[in-house]
Order: sequence, then C-alpha cells, then structure tokens
Amino acid sequence: MDRESNGKGTVAATVSPQDEGRKLLAAMYGAMRALKLYPLENDVVQQALLELHGLVTIALERMGTIEVRMMGDFFFLNETRLRLDLRNFSTFGSFALALRSHGVGEIVVDGRVQSREWAPFLSLFLRSPDEADPFSGFADRFAGTPVEHISVNSERDAPLLDLKGEAMEGAKRTYAYSVQAARDALSDVRMGRAVNVGRVKRAVQGIVDQVISDEPSILAMTTLREFDEYTFTHSVNVCIFSVVIGQRLELEKSQLYELGLAALVHDVGKSRISGEVINKQAELTNAEWEILKEHPTEGLIAIFQMHGFPDIPYRQMLVAYEHHMKTDLSGYPPVRRPREIGLFSRIVAVADGFDAGTSVRSYQYKPWTPDAVLKEMRDNPDRGFDQLLVKALMTATGVYPVGTLVILDTFELAVVTRANVNPDRPHQPEVKILADSMGMPLPEPRVVSLDEVDPVTGELKRTVIKTADPNRYQINVAAYVT
Repeated sequence: MDRESNGKGTVAATVSPQDEGRKLLAAMYGAMRALKLYPLENDVVQQALLELHGLVTIALERMGTIEVRMMGDFFFLNETRLRLDLRNFSTFGSFALALRSHGVGEIVVDGRVQSREWAPFLSLFLRSPDEADPFSGFADRFAGTPVEHISVNSERDAPLLDLKGEAMEGAKRTYAYSVQAARDALSDVRMGRAVNVGRVKRAVQGIVDQVISDEPSILAMTTLREFDEYTFTHSVNVCIFSVVIGQRLELEKSQLYELGLAALVHDVGKSRISGEVINKQAELTNAEWEILKEHPTEGLIAIFQMHGFPDIPYRQMLVAYEHHMKTDLSGYPPVRRPREIGLFSRIVAVADGFDAGTSVRSYQYKPWTPDAVLKEMRDNPDRGFDQLLVKALMTATGVYPVGTLVILDTFELAVVTRANVNPDRPHQPEVKILADSMGMPLPEPRVVSLDEVDPVTGELKRTVIKTADPNRYQINVAAYVT
C-alpha cells in the first residue's frame, strides 16, 4: 500500500478511493438498517450514525464534496466506479434497492454536513415510496426535514450504461447468488440439515443461461477467488468451467443443466469430512490423506440422501464418486474391475483440476499461473485428465485464460480480460495494460486487443513474451477483470 507523510513527522497509509467508497456505502446502509431495527436513542443506532459521520468527515477533508451516484447496478464515489466483491455485493445490492425504490440516483454531501442530519435523511428511505411518482414523493418528504447539507437527484438523470458493463453486473449477480447457494447447501450437509435443492437448481439455471448468453462475463467471475470462501467459490467455478466445456461439446441445454448441477455439488462429500483435515495448512499425513480420499464416497451418499429431486440423481451421484478416479483409473476411490469414467465425470475432473491449480488453498499458498496449469494438464499424462476435454477448455479460455498477468514485448504489464473470439488466435486475447514499459502504473488501465496490427509494418503491435505471478507485483487481478 502506498504511504505518505501526514505533516507531523509520521507516515500514514493512503486510503484508496475504492476502499473509501465501499466503507462509506456500507456505513450508510448499516446506519439505515440500524434505524429500521431500533429506536433512534438506541446505542446501536447512535454508534452506527457516529461511525458513518466519522467516515464522511474524513472523506470530505480529502474531496471537499461527496457525490454517491448509482447508475443501473454501478456505484460511483465522485468519479470513481466502485468495484464490489462477494463480501459486500449483498449489502450494496440492498442499498441500491432502497435508493431505486424511491427513484434516487445520486446523494450529494457538502463539507458543512452535521451528524444530526443523517438520521432524518436515512429514515426517509425506510418509508413506503409513492407508487405514482416515487422521487417526487421522496422530495416532498425530504423538504420537510431539517437536513440542509445533503441533497439528492433523480435516478432519471443518470446516464445510460454501456451494454458490456451491464452484462458484467448481471454475471456478478448470478455468481454471488450461486456462491450463497453453494455455501448454504454445503453448510446444511455439514450440519445434517435438509438441503434447499430448489435454490441449488436455480443457481445452476442462472449459470447455464449466463454461459449461453454471455460466456466471457461469467468466465471473468471465476477470478473472484477468496481464500476464506474457497470451498464455495470453487464449487461455483467448477460449475462454470464444466458448463463452458459442455457447450464446446455442443451438449443440449437440458444436458448442460444436468452437468452444471453435478459440478456444483461434486465436492459436497467434503462437508462430511473433519474440518481439521479439510482446512489443514500443513502437508497431510498418510492417515489424513486416506480420510480425505473418502469424500467422493461421502458425496455419493450425501446426494442420494438429498430430497427435492424428481428422480434419483444418478448422474450427480456418479460425478461426485468418479471425479478423482483419473482416466487410467489410478486415482481414488480405487476400482476393483475395469470401468469407463462417465463423460460428465471427466468434464468435472478437468474443471476441478484447473480451478484448484489456480487457487490459493489451505495447503497451497502459491497457486500456479492459469497458462501453466493448462499446460501441465495437457502435457502430463500422470495428471489423468481427458486430453480432448482439456483442449475444449483451452478453446474457451485461450492459451492465456482470463486473469492471467502477462508481460508484453513492449515490456508493458497487463492482465488478460477476455479470450479472443477468433478460435484461430488463442495467443492474442484482450488485455488491460496496467503499467508502461518503465514499470510505472498507468493512471487509468487501457484495454487493447493483442491481435491489433501496425498498419505501417504489418506486424502485431504487441505480443506476450511471458506470464507473471500477480502476487509478486501485489496485483489483485479480479479488480481489473470484473
């Protein structure tokens, strides 16, 4: 993190506009929710209002005026678009709903705002909106409050969104819903409760629809990996990659749905394994490894015991049981007689291997780069993956999958944001350039396509010379992809 002198002989951390904006939105929603649940004089309410005003005061010292704008599903703090992650997506979605229900598209706070103004202002959003004209009704009630240094503007005044950004936000909503569904399902299995199978099905349907309608956007969501959420994001990522592979094989939509459902619950058996084994950060002992290898069998049993399927979910049970067997049957569980691994199991195995190899896990703090994982899966037969399916995944992700940090022959540093739509150009994805040839970060990342040709020389303007570890450069690739 950048640091600067505060003028008093000490060094203070510089707060990024992203962090500042996210904290402000969370504090506004938190104070609003506290006002909804408790009377004004309650300590919880007073503390929430105090924290909000403290954050506002700090932001005003730096910016002079605060403008929180909502355009479609995007939030802006002044001119900075706020990137939302899985931890705050639900909170900001609820805050956006509160604003939108009253037709409010912008909140403006000037430097003279007083702490006493927040309670009457936020309380307005807790009232039922005017059905005929929500914003006019809100404005009329607003005029009767003692609020002087906060103003609002109508949502109708906000500019329209570009279609690409709108599609990305739709993919993010689908992803967030699916992670929550996976979290609830796996937690229910661990606690011995009934699983809400209907919600799991809806999550899979959303992923299948996203893959069919806008595959690049939902693929970008797989970069939103967080260590604390690995178990749940891994299940969703495997579902996405599996459906993408299935689409490359021209499976019908109903088959994609069955495949996606199997992929989302493929690791459900881990919920029946001791957390000390699953979350152990050191290398597993032989005894612990034998326990872990029971999760495919436990998964088959757990899925069989789920209620809510119209028929016995044979395909899902089989995938949970087979996805670690390997094509030569040298994996686990051990087999006693020759068998052919099912297509869905082989697809999920490839998707599982790719996401696991590129993720930070309890016992893997340094993940491989995506291109290195694909190369290992393709070239090392001991990994036991179906080579045709690995190639199918590569046609979707390109040689450099989304989220890969690359160094160009111009010595610029860039992150891959989208595979080339031309299958004959897998080495030439769309990238977002983060730093110039001298290693200096750009004020605003620049998007270019690596298939651009110099009209004078007829040569490509840029090519990838190698990939790089984002941890080495302290770069969160998901912030630039999603």
